[in-house]
Amino acid sequence: MSEGKIINDPVFGFIKVPGGILMDIVNHPLMQRLRHIKQVGLASVVYPGAQHTRFQHSLGAYHLMSEAVVTLTQKGIFIFDSEAEAVKAAILMHDIGHGPFSHVLEHTLVDGISHEDVSLLMMERINQEMGGGLNLALNIFKNEYPKRFLHQLISSQLDMDRLDYLRRDSFYTGVSEGNIGSARIIKMLNVVEDRLVVDSKGIYSIENYLTSRRLMYWQVYLHKTTVATEKMLVNLLLRAKHLMQSGKNLFATPSLRYFLVHHVDAAFFSEHPEALNHYSRLDDTDIYCSIKEWVNDDDKVLSLLASNVVNRRPFKVEVHENPIDEERIAALESELMNKTGTNREEVKYLYQVSAIEKDMYDVNDDHITILYKDGQMKDIAEASEILNVSLLSKKIRKYFLCYHKI
Repeated sequence: MSEGKIINDPVFGFIKVPGGILMDIVNHPLMQRLRHIKQVGLASVVYPGAQHTRFQHSLGAYHLMSEAVVTLTQKGIFIFDSEAEAVKAAILMHDIGHGPFSHVLEHTLVDGISHEDVSLLMMERINQEMGGGLNLALNIFKNEYPKRFLHQLISSQLDMDRLDYLRRDSFYTGVSEGNIGSARIIKMLNVVEDRLVVDSKGIYSIENYLTSRRLMYWQVYLHKTTVATEKMLVNLLLRAKHLMQSGKNLFATPSLRYFLVHHVDAAFFSEHPEALNHYSRLDDTDIYCSIKEWVNDDDKVLSLLASNVVNRRPFKVEVHENPIDEERIAALESELMNKTGTNREEVKYLYQVSAIEKDMYDVNDDHITILYKDGQMKDIAEASEILNVSLLSKKIRKYFLCYHKI
């Protein structure tokens, strides 16, 4: 049996990982890979302190899951030791399939397969290596286990994933508005009729959590400069992929080259087992060291975009409340072509139009239910005195026009 460890985490203090299957997961190469993938992708172009990794986040989510299991057990919710270990294993691995630079890889180098899908493939591979020791963890992760509240702890509107990343991202970015009371929320958790609920004493912490989540999305994750830099990186990778598939031999690490040369989608993944091997060797380093070489490439579009990424010259960004006018886009294309000497096909890589929408709380998703002392239960949208359902569920949509600075 592997030896347990105590890990010093700057957000939660000492995190204890016992010897056995949980420590084996932490030490697994697929898990260690997450040390080289930033948690918030390109947000560091705005918040230089945001250098923390998916590995740190996974350990933090594991710690919060351990606390949640203790809280629920103390309230008389029966959880077998095997279930407790399995739900901790599942949250440890929930992000194991994440690609480089957060979500940039999805719909760029791979198509039609999400990081959640890849996570499941990787978890199944580890389970095979461990002789089926993760069967229960996989069932909980896939929401196929009878105790549904265990899955809610992993994936819901009030899961340990969100409780960690809001607190952690707030800490590393310095955006204090995201500093939620995760410990208080966990102490208020309960289970009624196999559903995760929150004791009524925790309602103010939930209100703060939902408000903080909204602020963090628009202030950090969807900050206009972060979005503009991410779009620029997407266009750069798409240009590299176009050139490679047109026969040009670009510098790239072997694993990155694999995804630039092939059109990789869900069907390709299932038909080519080596695709997962290449994916598992891909991290932020592959992307960045290749980009540094592309700065000197003779393709002017590739070189221009690569230079922008390396030297932190993000796309200029306009944020609109309404869809971008076609005439504005046509005028921008003409101006970009004149100033950069690109043609109609090349100029498409020098700008991007996108619509982004986000709500604070989805009333059609897993509800956050408040439990009162008399046994009555209300949805947070109904129970809250300061938040109303129309505000909570309103989707805010913004239209972004990002383009190379002229």
